[in-house]
Amino acid sequence: MMPRISDNILTIIAGMPPAYFAMVMATGIVSIASQLLGFDVIAVPLLWLNAFFYVVLWTLSIFRIGLYPQNFWSDFRSHERGPGYFTMIAGTCILGSQFVILQEAFELAIALWLVALALWFILVYGVFTALAVRAHKPLQQGSISGIWLVATVGAQSLSVLAGRLAPHFLAWAETLLLVGLCMFLIGGMLYLVIITLIFHRLLFLALPPQDVTPPYWINMGAAAITTLAGLTLVENGAGYSFVQAVRPFVLGFTLFFWAAASWWIPLLVLLGAWRYFVNRVKFTYSPQYWSVVFPLGMYTTCTAHLAGVTGMDWLMDIPRVFIWIALTAWAITFAGLIKSLFRSLSGPHQ
Repeated sequence: MMPRISDNILTIIAGMPPAYFAMVMATGIVSIASQLLGFDVIAVPLLWLNAFFYVVLWTLSIFRIGLYPQNFWSDFRSHERGPGYFTMIAGTCILGSQFVILQEAFELAIALWLVALALWFILVYGVFTALAVRAHKPLQQGSISGIWLVATVGAQSLSVLAGRLAPHFLAWAETLLLVGLCMFLIGGMLYLVIITLIFHRLLFLALPPQDVTPPYWINMGAAAITTLAGLTLVENGAGYSFVQAVRPFVLGFTLFFWAAASWWIPLLVLLGAWRYFVNRVKFTYSPQYWSVVFPLGMYTTCTAHLAGVTGMDWLMDIPRVFIWIALTAWAITFAGLIKSLFRSLSGPHQ
């Protein structure tokens, strides 16, 4: 039994998707959304569960690099899987935001922010360079999907955490806000570039139902976290002239992205219905489903913040509904993870 379990664990490590840190992203933002809506009894346990997920995923990732370096580098140079590494950046920052909001652990949070900033430079420039110089590139139809927008999510997660830390590190506040503003703008630029390619892929290239994968929900989630990043800068940059100088632009850009996030929701629901109900694609657990949970939690969180910043209290009706959708999606996906792990560890090694 033990050798078989060990073999199965090695198989899991060898094939672990780079985007698995989306589980940390999803759990973290659902925890934050729960806290914003007064569900501390849910938010706090999810914080510690997420910290456990984060440590486990880093441990597995390090083992994967050491034991299967060829798999790691193959994914790094893959148009389909390479952008999944950006979930490491976003997951690190969202865990940091949890520690700020739920524990006021500011020193730990800024350490996580610095780790995420280093990861951003290494992974974003590393993956983009590796893909740019690749000799043989795949067709757009098979290589572009919503997972590419984690490039935006990573930048905006750095912006959000920088904005949240600025009031607690006054000596660094101006630097944190400047980096946060730059990441907000870079993330917006990446969104506009990548979403154009995704829109072209959806509307002008053949779209088999099996290609309507869960990461397309990041179309909405990336716009939602851009909204949250802009609101965080507006909320925490009041005493800084360079932030105030661009405040109207940031707020307008923020509203643009909230509208874009809202626009995507009905279309994504319709595409999902077409995939699962019309074409009968079987629903089975995949790590990709965390890419659905994260946008639902992020839309809940950013809309609650938007209601507070703009004074439009009626907007709170939206997060009061979406929090239950996000929690249900998290619970279903987590149950699928447990079932999948049990089968992988107990089944015969192939």
